[in-house]
Order: sequence, then structure tokens, then C-alpha cells
Amino acid sequence: MIVDASASTRRHQALSDAKGLLAQLFDDAYRQRARLALLTASGAAPEWQVQGLKASSGLRHWLDALGAGGGTPLLAALSEARHWLAARQKRFPAEQQRLLLVTDGRLKDGAALPALNCPALLIDIERGPIRLGRSKVLAAQLQADYRHIDELAYGRQSP
Repeated sequence: MIVDASASTRRHQALSDAKGLLAQLFDDAYRQRARLALLTASGAAPEWQVQGLKASSGLRHWLDALGAGGGTPLLAALSEARHWLAARQKRFPAEQQRLLLVTDGRLKDGAALPALNCPALLIDIERGPIRLGRSKVLAAQLQADYRHIDELAYGRQSP
């Protein structure tokens, strides 16, 4: 899971709404005894929070403290996740992998991205009256499924 917590996600409660979604996902993962890897993309470089551990109540504390700020090292986070997933697949070949990317898609660098080696879902948290729609392009480049947070039961409903 990659969570974009850059400064742009503060706009229009985007990160706040994403936190509600993430709380539900963490609860579901805990009940299913799923293993998670969690990478935060904010500031100058992505930062690992959890790598391959079973979901726990400790994720709730991290989520409560999560704030937005800094740049969007999302491309670096995707590269980091791609390498981690490949190593994990070699080590645990029977493990089913999926990638969840939560972002508003507001990247400065428009570099082409290779597809991921596992099923992926991009959840677009972009809000506001003017939406750039970059997350749809990003999802297409990654060959990931695309959903806007408003389409999900966890997200705030649009007026």
C-alpha cells in the first residue's frame, strides 16, 4: 500500500477522507490476518511504515498521526514498492500480492511508468472544483484499476 500524504492532499479534506477509508481497510486486514506493507509518499523521500507484517492495531496510531506536507515522491515510492514486491515474490512465491495506491495524482514529474507485477487499485482522492484528473492517467500507465474515493462506501459522498 502506498499512501500519498503530500501537501496537495490537504486540499478539500482529501487526506482526511482517505484516512477514513484506510481505517476501514486496516480493520478489514486485521480481521483477515492479512500481511501489509505500507509506504508513505511525502516530503523528500518515501518512507516505509510496515513491511510484510500482519495488520495490527498499531496501524491505527500511525494513521491518527498521519499528516500531509512536503513534496510528492510518488514515483520513488512506486519504484521502491516494485523492488520490494519482486523480492517478496521470490521469497514467498505462493503469496498473493496486491497494490493499493491512494493519491490525488498531483505529480510534477510526468515520467512514463511500467506496469506493476501484481494486481493494483488506484484510489483517487483528488477533491475540489478543479480536478486535474491525473490519477486516471497514472492508473492507466500502471495498468491498475481506478476508483475515485466518492465511488467507495468508505468515502465522503459528493453533494
